[in-house]
Amino acid sequence: MEGISYAGRRRRYFALMAACLVLFVGAWAVVRHWSVPVAIGMCVVAAALPPIATVVANRRGPEDRWWDEEP
Repeated sequence: MEGISYAGRRRRYFALMAACLVLFVGAWAVVRHWSVPVAIGMCVVAAALPPIATVVANRRGPEDRWWDEEP
């Protein structure tokens, strides 16, 4: 299994965080006019994205060097 590069992890992190921002802003700027429960649901999903983005950004591949390994 080939690991994801640092740049790839960074792109995925920023994509997830952008989705989080779009969900929050969209929920309260647009969706709440039609359905408050849907807007709240969007915010719940958006609140779950930052921890997921952090896990994705910190995932290392098998070939990546860890902090406690010898060079």
